[in-house]
Amino acid sequence: MEADNLSRVYAILSTYNKGLDELRKGYRFVWRIGQPLFDAKRESEVMLTNFYRHPAYWERGMQMEPYPPRIEALNRLMLASRYQGDQSPLEIDYSFSHLGTCWPNPGNLLNPSVYNYGFHELPYPVFPPLLPEVPVGTDVFIQSGQPVPVDRIWEPVKIRQDRLLGIIPLGGKEVANNGCFNYLVSGTQAPRIAEYNEAASRVEQVDKHWRLLWKDDRYKDGVIPDESEYFHTPDVVAQKPQKANDLALEVRTGEVCPVSGLWAAKGYEVLPVLLTVGTVMPNLMVPDNFSEQRVHWVTWHLVKPD
Repeated sequence: MEADNLSRVYAILSTYNKGLDELRKGYRFVWRIGQPLFDAKRESEVMLTNFYRHPAYWERGMQMEPYPPRIEALNRLMLASRYQGDQSPLEIDYSFSHLGTCWPNPGNLLNPSVYNYGFHELPYPVFPPLLPEVPVGTDVFIQSGQPVPVDRIWEPVKIRQDRLLGIIPLGGKEVANNGCFNYLVSGTQAPRIAEYNEAASRVEQVDKHWRLLWKDDRYKDGVIPDESEYFHTPDVVAQKPQKANDLALEVRTGEVCPVSGLWAAKGYEVLPVLLTVGTVMPNLMVPDNFSEQRVHWVTWHLVKPD
């Protein structure tokens, strides 16, 4: 690991704690550009893409090969705090024409395949069995580039009104959904949204009307609500062993060994290995078609607890 990473880690943690203290007071400006939680999020992304720059595993900000077990154990600790959508409240710099809203469509949140990043997978959110109806939209509208008056969830909409001779408005306005809901922070500029221009065969940032939907009163009483139930899937909870002799237990290379005992690599005819609780599950050296030893990440299952 690079020694310079340590100072970056401490700086991120310090900035995060500062932002959390401000958020606890109800100050959502911490997500604006140059403010603590904005900086903590962006710096942690830099840390994530430059975590282990050994040329055998990393190139140009991308992980190319599975990390060694001890490096992967640290990587997993860092990934444990990351979720799909955690950039949602960050301010969008409206001065850049190529930057648009975080969520132009719901697919990046609801499609399970986008949670897979090749060498790691983020947990899919847990949705309640019954979801409340979307509230009736308010009469508060803003346009891209205008200041956001309140911290809320906003809906991009298309506004249509019949006009006499194309000039004089007739009757009431017709409002229809025109994109994915987004969380907008007070004081920021309402963002554009990405749309595909078929005539030009390219994605463009388009100005939109935004309508106020959900009210958000969290944090104002000095309490950070516990919302962890939305980030832990039932499958993950079910995998936690209740007893040391749970022979159905399985873990992957790079994860922490939960039970001391003999572990066998699933799908490989190799002798089981004796591992101690708390150690990192190893990878496996397996010969390829040319009899060269190659590193494989494998699933280990417990065959005999110690």
